[in-house]
Amino acid sequence: MRRALLPTVAICLGLFLALTGTAAAASSCAQMKAWLSAGGGASSGLYVVDAESGEVVCAQAADTLRPLASNTKLFTTSAALAKIGPETRIPTRVMTEGTVDSGGVLHGSLYLQGGGDPTLGTPAFYNSYLAGLGTNIFALVPQLKRAGIKRVTGRLYGDDTIFDRKRGVLDSNYLTSQYIGPLSGLDFNSGFAGSTSSSHFSSNPAKLATQTLDNSLRRAGIKISPKIAIAKTPKGAKSVAVVRSQPLNAIVNTTDVYSDNFFAEMLEKLLGARFGGAGTTAAGTAVVEQYAAEMGSEIHQVDGSGLTRSNEASPHDVVDLLLGVRKSEIGEDFIEDLALAGREGTTAGRMKGTSAYGRCRLKTGTLTGVSNLSGYCFNADGRVMAFSTLMASVANTETAHYYQDLIAGAVAGY
Repeated sequence: MRRALLPTVAICLGLFLALTGTAAAASSCAQMKAWLSAGGGASSGLYVVDAESGEVVCAQAADTLRPLASNTKLFTTSAALAKIGPETRIPTRVMTEGTVDSGGVLHGSLYLQGGGDPTLGTPAFYNSYLAGLGTNIFALVPQLKRAGIKRVTGRLYGDDTIFDRKRGVLDSNYLTSQYIGPLSGLDFNSGFAGSTSSSHFSSNPAKLATQTLDNSLRRAGIKISPKIAIAKTPKGAKSVAVVRSQPLNAIVNTTDVYSDNFFAEMLEKLLGARFGGAGTTAAGTAVVEQYAAEMGSEIHQVDGSGLTRSNEASPHDVVDLLLGVRKSEIGEDFIEDLALAGREGTTAGRMKGTSAYGRCRLKTGTLTGVSNLSGYCFNADGRVMAFSTLMASVANTETAHYYQDLIAGAVAGY
């Protein structure tokens, strides 16, 4: 008789535990929805998914489009990693159509050909502003000397034609924005006019880069005209020197961890130049939207950084992107390039005392009245969660952050 009861008891116990777990999950979801409303107001959405099983843990207005702000960078940087490649280094070359005679005279001109590297600059700038993430323009000089060039009969030209010459995005009517330096195929020191970020933005980054290299050549003893110009590199010109950026993975890390708008917009144009037929923001957005579709997601994108309010997606779309990218070849790189909750970049100092601290990789997003938080959480029991909180009627950003942190903590502790 006792043995006959055992299976029934086991079934009842299992049912009890399942119901208890379901009730706890429902309670947790209800709490997250309350926090969502408290932090973001009525125009907010939430979507939380168990990345392993695909189980939807919580959803609130999950299919309504919201302004993405810097959550737009999730789409831009994942596409960049996937299409360009994490280990790819962006080149900046010196080209020439001339020849060097036995006396070291280059009969012709030199062309500083931009490759769309957002980190090209001087060590004095990027060591202070970007913690050493930069491509040293001065490293071109010794290469030219090793090529035997002592004098140039022509002049040094700057070639920025890999991109168009629209300096900004829709948010600034395509003029230089107050928030990001001027965009150029031959950019320099993140668009700043001086050697520090306290200087104003340059009116012509390509001209500044070209003049800087020209001055360096003459200081190194290479005789060349002090008069520079901007022109396209002639067909058939050959490379005589090249510098390359750090791997794209490092650029994406800075873009996402510190929400670098300039880097994001440069990557957007680079995607357009390499895969969209033109070095324009519009061409780049088409590439990103197609990549999102391949990941099972959607985005209405108008720039690469999220500065323009009309960059839109739903929380469901954001999580679909996160899930798709996680399963792809660049998944590990992409996740590691997001800010570690509470410890890095735009999340530093947040989520202390919650389960999310040190356990989530996140991307923030902020505009006037908008505050977003999306990413992955790696729970103590080994469960991986993906979530997106898009708050579009925020009265106070600090309040929004407070409740977002509680939601992230609940996701990480689920």
